[in-house]
Amino acid sequence: MGIVPLERALQLAADVDLDLVEVAPMARPPVCKLMDFGKFKYESALKAREARRNQQQTVIKEMKLRPKIDPHDYETKKGHVVRFLRAGDKVKVTIMFRGREQSRPELGYRLLRRLESEIQELGYVEASPKQDGRNMTMVLAPHRATKVAAAERVAASAKAPRPPREEDLEDSADEVTTDDVDTDEATADEADLAAVPAAETVPAGGTAGTPGQ
Repeated sequence: MGIVPLERALQLAADVDLDLVEVAPMARPPVCKLMDFGKFKYESALKAREARRNQQQTVIKEMKLRPKIDPHDYETKKGHVVRFLRAGDKVKVTIMFRGREQSRPELGYRLLRRLESEIQELGYVEASPKQDGRNMTMVLAPHRATKVAAAERVAASAKAPRPPREEDLEDSADEVTTDDVDTDEATADEADLAAVPAAETVPAGGTAGTPGQ
């Protein structure tokens, strides 16, 4: 449209029922645009929300081991690492050395390499083992297919209907039991009424069983 005076630009925006929005205030002269500003803010909020929804939040779990860890404890720790990777999270594995163990870093290195070989179907080594003071660390990350499968499981669980809780089932059982008791009591009352003989008619001016005078 070119360069026009401010009054002319405001008049053009009013004629088409739009807003005059300044998009480049530092330019000389400033650049403005005719738009529906309310609609623009709404669409911008939708795009930002969609971007946050699609953004993958990276969570780093940590698992600590000792160089001379017991075989049973190792299997337990490895199970946790496998669970973290299947959930789509990264895992920082730390080997802690104490005392004379610090002179045998190869023990921790072999342990980390063993763990790497046993979880290679789920993840890979993102940061190779390195010595950090008295500790040796290694970072494992899940494969892309593992992360996709974890995201699909989360989406499926969110859509699945919630199973009834035990409290709900107990409340339902209490209601049914109460109804049954009320029905039995009503039946007993009807039977008692049927067993009572009809009352005798009392003539006017007399008493029951005595003819009126």
